[in-house]
Amino acid sequence: ETTEMTNREEAEMQMSELDLLSSMFPSEEEFTVTDQLAVAELKHYAENESAEVPSSKVQFILNVKPEVSNASLVEFSMVCALPFKYPTVLPEITVRSSLLSRAQQIHLNSDLKTYLMQNCSGEPCMLSAREWVKDHAAAYIDKELSSSSVTTSNAVQSEDTTFTRLWIYSHHIYNKQKRKNVIDWAKELSLSGFCMPGKPGVVCVEGLQSSCEEFWSRVRRLTWKRILIRHREDVSLEGGGHAEIQKQRKFPPLEEKCFDAHGARGNHMNLGQLYRFLEEKGCADIFQMYFGVEGH
Repeated sequence: ETTEMTNREEAEMQMSELDLLSSMFPSEEEFTVTDQLAVAELKHYAENESAEVPSSKVQFILNVKPEVSNASLVEFSMVCALPFKYPTVLPEITVRSSLLSRAQQIHLNSDLKTYLMQNCSGEPCMLSAREWVKDHAAAYIDKELSSSSVTTSNAVQSEDTTFTRLWIYSHHIYNKQKRKNVIDWAKELSLSGFCMPGKPGVVCVEGLQSSCEEFWSRVRRLTWKRILIRHREDVSLEGGGHAEIQKQRKFPPLEEKCFDAHGARGNHMNLGQLYRFLEEKGCADIFQMYFGVEGH
């Protein structure tokens, strides 16, 4: 009897820690659960005496930007899995970053594990693990390099040579001011794409990764009933020059696309026309991501 109790307590502690993480890090860029089914099973188990023990571990990713002067260039991903007996046993965490060599990554992860073993048995510890990574991880990038300037210049390089395309879904876009913002900001940030107002609203922007991320951070600060990135495409560019970027673009500079609307208010877009438009641009699979799930 007693062991059952502790299993359920552990499940409850895991659930409350996940709730805490999602309230502290609401943006998908900071915290993403990679296996929703495992969370649903865990929740069911925590709330129901008779429930089966979950079949898989809860897994998620925490992205951390360290507190260093050139922090915007560096991001670490903590790929986490919670064993069923966590927090009685330690979480499984692997820290990754494109700027770490294999040796640096092994070194960093082994030190993190030591820290967890010394400080975290029996208590929920994801936040302290995240703090540790935030404070210490950046130092490992320079560990085996005599000069840190090498890393910095490479970092600038890698930051600027990713081409990104964001597919944003909004419950609706009617508001004139928001529509103007979308067009103006895309122009300012040299992003191409399109905005389809109405219900639902679809926005696609493409260009340099940093510009797309800036666009998204502005757009999501506006008030929306519901808005999210439905899909994201990232392409690493070799040279990263202007020509390379232009070659990746599928759309002209961002403009509004109003597909023949039939409703009296002209709010519901003609989805068949949107599909054909996407198909012409070689993006037909995206339609499924927007509307397949919703069952339109």
